Amino acid sequence: MFRRPWMAPLALVVLAFLALSLPGYLSLDPSRSRLPSPPGFPEYYWILVSHIIFGSIAMVTCCLQIWPWLRQRNLALHRRLGRVYVFAGVLPAGLLGFVVGVNTPFGPVAMASHVILSTLWLGTTAMGIITARKRRMAEHRRWMIRSFALTMSIITNRLWSALAAAALEPQIATTFGGSEIAFMHAIGSLSSWLGWTIPLLVAQWWLDRRPARRRTPRIAQPA
Repeated sequence: MFRRPWMAPLALVVLAFLALSLPGYLSLDPSRSRLPSPPGFPEYYWILVSHIIFGSIAMVTCCLQIWPWLRQRNLALHRRLGRVYVFAGVLPAGLLGFVVGVNTPFGPVAMASHVILSTLWLGTTAMGIITARKRRMAEHRRWMIRSFALTMSIITNRLWSALAAAALEPQIATTFGGSEIAFMHAIGSLSSWLGWTIPLLVAQWWLDRRPARRRTPRIAQPA
């Protein structure tokens, strides 16, 4: 962990996020939900809670999966945790995410973002499994880094929500014509798209620059 100084801050951020987000849903009290159930669809709350629990499993196991020390010292545990990440995390959370996304209260722009996010989350993770089974480990790591970026995008989503709310609140009476619904739709749309596109772009940028650094020739040292 000391050779990867980003591991400890990442773990702390994830734990803090889960400590703040989970208790309200683990209480199983619909009145404490951040998202209201659509009219005539009371099952939505339980689908949302399940999505959040499976997503939390994905976040915790994902942190362990990208820990180089664990991967190098205990490959068998790495593989077992990988199965937990996929089958008790991403797969159920991603499938339930379609239902949650289609029923978002933040309008069609946010809905499109949630559906695309769920599709990409499941797709990148599936490619990680396929490449691992074919022993194409370099490709496997690249796909799982993309999956990791999408798994953690819920954290950046919350950050963008706070920033968008602070920036747009003075415009409620002007830009949004006093409509709280339009204001909330704008916040939900911005945070939902920025929440996952920016982490995915950063992950791809990081992946694209690594081969270039490896190809850099070493300069011969004078004798």
